[in-house]
Amino acid sequence: MAVQDLMDSLQNFDMEQLSDFNNVGSWPTAIKVIMWTFAFVGAMALGYFLHITNLQAEIARVQTTEGELRTDYENKYFQAVHLEGYRKQQQEMEESFEIILRQLPSDTEIPGLIEDITLVGLKNGLSFSRIDLQPEELHEFYIEKPIQIIVSGGYHGLGAFVSDVADLSRIVTLHDFTITPDRRRSQSTETVGGVLRMTILAKTYRYNDERG
Repeated sequence: MAVQDLMDSLQNFDMEQLSDFNNVGSWPTAIKVIMWTFAFVGAMALGYFLHITNLQAEIARVQTTEGELRTDYENKYFQAVHLEGYRKQQQEMEESFEIILRQLPSDTEIPGLIEDITLVGLKNGLSFSRIDLQPEELHEFYIEKPIQIIVSGGYHGLGAFVSDVADLSRIVTLHDFTITPDRRRSQSTETVGGVLRMTILAKTYRYNDERG
């Protein structure tokens, strides 16, 4: 009989009353049960959706962090495996650096270097017009000492001079050279091709042990 009453109340219920929330109390019990069921299911669905969305965002964040940690671990593992090789390489670099430093002349060795350059020139039959020390140029790790050289001689003698200076035990680099006929000595017939005048800038270096 109760079921029949519920069915009768549903049949007699005017659906337009659903829009009148002020008379919810007068709705049939069946309608109330249905509405509460819909509300409960909707709330559960909304909560589930929001919860799943938050979980997905958290999973994405964790996956990103995992990838970063994995990459960091692989890099550190690679470094750890090759640590001994890095140490050996560092030692070799330090030894090479010491060798290079020993090739850099100190202030007291500059006169000896100029003497070596002069001897190289004389050996190749050249005559010097000038060998002038230029002001030092300070760099972060080294100090550059330019030497302006003006020398005269034959073409092959100048070429041999440049080659021999580059082969000195001390580091010397050659820059900004110009070659012109030496008219004052061009009357000499002993030098094939005439006498040439070469202006060249030699640079030697020393370690900057005064850097802060």
